[in-house]
Amino acid sequence: MDPREAAPDCWEQEDDVEATVVGPLESALSDLNVNARDFVPNINAAEFVPTFAVKKPTENHDRDDIQALNDSDLMRGTKDEIDGEIETIAKMEESETEDTVENGVSETTTEEAWDQKLAEPNEAEPGGGAEPDGGPEEVEVTAVTPEMVEEEEEVPKPKVAPCQPDAPKKEHVNVVFIGHVDAGKSTIGGQIMYLTGMVEKRTLEKYEREAKEKNRETWYLSWALDTNQEERDKGKTVEVGRAYFETEKKHFTILDAPGHKSFVPNMIGGASQADLAVLVISARKGEFETGFEKGGQTREHAMLAKTAGVKHLIVLVNKMDDPTVNWSLERYEECKEKLVPFLKKVGFNPKKDIYFMPCSGLTGANLKEPVDNCPWYTGLPFIPHLDSLPSLRRSHDGPIRLAIVDKYKDMGTVVLGKLESGIICKAQQLVMMPNRHTVEVLSLLSDDVETDEAVPGENLKLRLKGIEEEEILPGFILCNAENLCHSGKTFDAQIVIIEHKSIICPGYNAVLHIHTCIEEIQITALICLVDKKTGEKSKARPRFVKQDQVCIARLRAAGTICLETFKDFPQFGRFTLRDEGKTIAIGKVLKLVAECD
Repeated sequence: MDPREAAPDCWEQEDDVEATVVGPLESALSDLNVNARDFVPNINAAEFVPTFAVKKPTENHDRDDIQALNDSDLMRGTKDEIDGEIETIAKMEESETEDTVENGVSETTTEEAWDQKLAEPNEAEPGGGAEPDGGPEEVEVTAVTPEMVEEEEEVPKPKVAPCQPDAPKKEHVNVVFIGHVDAGKSTIGGQIMYLTGMVEKRTLEKYEREAKEKNRETWYLSWALDTNQEERDKGKTVEVGRAYFETEKKHFTILDAPGHKSFVPNMIGGASQADLAVLVISARKGEFETGFEKGGQTREHAMLAKTAGVKHLIVLVNKMDDPTVNWSLERYEECKEKLVPFLKKVGFNPKKDIYFMPCSGLTGANLKEPVDNCPWYTGLPFIPHLDSLPSLRRSHDGPIRLAIVDKYKDMGTVVLGKLESGIICKAQQLVMMPNRHTVEVLSLLSDDVETDEAVPGENLKLRLKGIEEEEILPGFILCNAENLCHSGKTFDAQIVIIEHKSIICPGYNAVLHIHTCIEEIQITALICLVDKKTGEKSKARPRFVKQDQVCIARLRAAGTICLETFKDFPQFGRFTLRDEGKTIAIGKVLKLVAECD
């Protein structure tokens, strides 16, 4: 086989192979002008065609030799000679073929054609392939189209909304989607991102094709938030998904909490960062009942959201377009009647704190635009309703408090968290509690957009200097040096026992979830019982507590944790106790107990 027809294994090999010199080229090479002007490649040259895409070459390579001679003459000629050569080549090309649209160069000028003629042999040389006879018609080349580019782009770039320097900052609101597994939380989140322009149509079309290959056609919208391969394969959210979208007035961060009971600790971490909760329930026959009955996540998630400090709850009755429901008012009212008494018991005010609305996550009905199939619903669709909610009160003047949710290494130590109070600036000196490490903020990112200053309510990524990633744990808190948060192991708290089969005595162990911190604790002493109705405290110390009772107890954590009293800082003073995969109690910190040396 001719060595020119096969590509070398490496570039070094190409140098070692002795080039086949065609007779007429020897004189041309000896007269080569080494002082010729630099070759300037043409970026608009015809697309490079590899040898395997070229049809079988014909008998001889005479045209190659002529082309090579022309190129060498062109390289050493003056401008007048070059113009003459260009006209000759153009005539030769016209005589060989009239249809050059196939190569995508139908409207090129003579100068462009000259550049292309220079570029094509040079590009083909490393491959060692010779251009076949028959001109462009013999080469299977197609013009680059937008469709081809779409196919090649595997990973879509996240769309970042342009930030105008003079524009006032929009209010940040963190929205957590909670509810039973398979209620449609991730699908609604993906649909909202598409409707607000944060995910491009072609990206969703790509997800749809991939989901169809796995026989999961209805899952493609959830893939905008479920980026993990395991989550996509099983259709279950494991970690809290993060995304953001903007409306005219506000900037929203979506926190997509997992619905499965195995991942409730992750859901608590997501709910602790939220200002607003969206409880998604399925209107489909059987699915609502499964989620709402004892052991279903609809109940537990609503209670945990209230404990995490969420004041406003929107209940989205999803899957209203299902054939078993078909936008039925009766089914909508049935779900509503069952939920309201329970939510009232949890602590939400049905008139002020709860808002019900029907929707379909898969079709996007009633998320951005009103739906014609539902004449009985007269309220605003979901996104306009979020925009119309009153502004939240934030503590701009308070001490800096940022609870760490996650951390990783990326050109330094990067931490993630929600700023609860105070204002953080670039290059500011802060203290990481409870380790008391002094750190410097190298850069600030709010929802992937770099900024110089962050205000309360924003979800931030901070690149820190002065601390290693291994020295940080979720649940640590960034504070300003003048006003550090409290830390310790022992504290007194008021606890409500929600669900526990047997009695709870001193010495009982459970897992404490307080803000983003997870720590094992022990109830060391029961101080008194509290009457639910009157609030009176018993004088005698109880020997045990049981389900539905309220008590004040002393708790001791296995390690040092950051916390505040509920009275001083509610976000860091409320907690839940879990045991054996169930939430057994909720409570608030009343008093911090100093450690005895």
